[in-house]
Amino acid sequence: QLQVVESGGGLVQPGGSLRLSCEVSGFSLDNYDIGWFREAPGKMREGVSCINRDAQRTKYRDSVKGRLAISRDDANNTVYLQMNNLQPEDTALYYCAADKTGMLWKLCVITPRGQVWGQGTQVTVSS
Repeated sequence: QLQVVESGGGLVQPGGSLRLSCEVSGFSLDNYDIGWFREAPGKMREGVSCINRDAQRTKYRDSVKGRLAISRDDANNTVYLQMNNLQPEDTALYYCAADKTGMLWKLCVITPRGQVWGQGTQVTVSS
């Protein structure tokens, strides 16, 4: 069974940091592009960052550039999202998705795409 599980969310003050993890099972990570997406209350799901299957290229939406960093550890079937200098507008449910069609990578910060999705992990930034 293909499965994606996110973890690492929580409550943090503005300016704080979190590291989200996306662990996959039932398939080999090295054949998939991976993306992090988020959905805030009352807003549509949006792409945050993506990393392609050879780990040579990454994408970020403009509002998170310089603050977030995506990385992958294929040996451990895990993708990470290091989040620094978090702001209240980063508050959302963060999802991880895996895809081997190429569409997740192509449309990363345009529209969410993915073959396998997790249940999400909540990130709340508040003082």
